[in-house]
Amino acid sequence: MLIELIYFILISFGITKVLVWGSILNKIRPDIPPFNCAMCMGWWIGLGLFIISPYTLLFSFQYNIINAIMMAFLSSGTSYILDNIIDDKGIRIEYSNTTNKDD
Repeated sequence: MLIELIYFILISFGITKVLVWGSILNKIRPDIPPFNCAMCMGWWIGLGLFIISPYTLLFSFQYNIINAIMMAFLSSGTSYILDNIIDDKGIRIEYSNTTNKDD
């Protein structure tokens, strides 16, 4: 079951990354949500992947509305987190030196 979740997360992130940021789609991608938002697109990708899950061997989930919603939110959240961590140059590492002036 864990490997199925990992497959689901990685596939949903990959599709989301291509649909939101892939330069090959720049000419045809509308500039409206969910096409410019990894979290929004991730939700729809997660729902779509759940719908097609009975037709794939990579992952399969019990087919009901609660699982559909949970998988959509799982895809949305992980796509957003991974999109903020990984960019075209690899893992994004940023250091922010903020100090509290009241101290």
